[in-house]
Amino acid sequence: MHALFVGQTYIDVTFLADELPTGDEKTVARDYAISFGGNAVTAAFACAKLGLPPDLLTSIADDWLGRMFIDMAAKYGISVHHRKVHESSLSFIMPRGGKRAIVRCRDDHYLHPVPPLNLQGCRALHLDGHQADAAMHYAKACREAGILTSLDGGGLRSNTHELLEFIDVAIVAERLCEQMDLSPAGMLGYLKSRGCRIGGVTLGERGLVWYDETGQEGVLPALDVPGDKVVDTNGAGDIFHGAYVYSAMARPDLPWREHFIFARGASSHAIQHLGNEASLPTIADIAQVQTQFPEKAASRALLDASDMAGQSKLTA
Repeated sequence: MHALFVGQTYIDVTFLADELPTGDEKTVARDYAISFGGNAVTAAFACAKLGLPPDLLTSIADDWLGRMFIDMAAKYGISVHHRKVHESSLSFIMPRGGKRAIVRCRDDHYLHPVPPLNLQGCRALHLDGHQADAAMHYAKACREAGILTSLDGGGLRSNTHELLEFIDVAIVAERLCEQMDLSPAGMLGYLKSRGCRIGGVTLGERGLVWYDETGQEGVLPALDVPGDKVVDTNGAGDIFHGAYVYSAMARPDLPWREHFIFARGASSHAIQHLGNEASLPTIADIAQVQTQFPEKAASRALLDASDMAGQSKLTA
């Protein structure tokens, strides 16, 4: 086992259309893609595409969508550990103008308890907060075993505060800041208070605010991908997570800034493609993006100046 990812499986139906019909209206999409979905699930596929197929503990139903997902995972060499549910979950995604509207149909009523897995050889754990019992179980087990633990904090969940105590690398979404009524800088302080060694807030096209191994806070700007090249931003954050987990395992001696620079290239590649599978980058794709697009100018405004008073100087 290279790594263990824990999350909720979706089948994503992503389509490009000018508007959604109402009533008895109909419309035809310009393009569409069907792929695997889910935060930690997409991150796992990204890690696998880059060269380190992880194990994946995720929801699986005994239906045709579940069997389709198992085939998808086998294609990428991902070992799937089933957490059985009655029905497969679906996401309907409409990207438009650099944003995406999503309707989720989710069955997260797990029919069996957390399965015991052999963590021998595991070097990283990545969680997205789904399967709260499994997330807590394996976060504690991996912390005790000295295995790197990572969290995609996309939103506030019932055990977020408790779970963070066992997380080494916590990269959260701006949505979590809004839910907790914190500025990005305030969130960094909160993550530090929970003992996270590395912490950050992803801000989409505005980049990443984060702190490093020394506690130094700063901004990693986004790459300047032209708007006319942006096709679908959905899943780009998940691919960012999968890429930095891969980088941390493949190049453990590098500082975390390098892992995030690598992951930034992965997500910059992703937004130029429709659907999660087409968005997965190779190492060569990441290198090309890093050469092709310059870094945006760092903006001090990404952090609340009042929250930064008296703290470490902001560095790009």
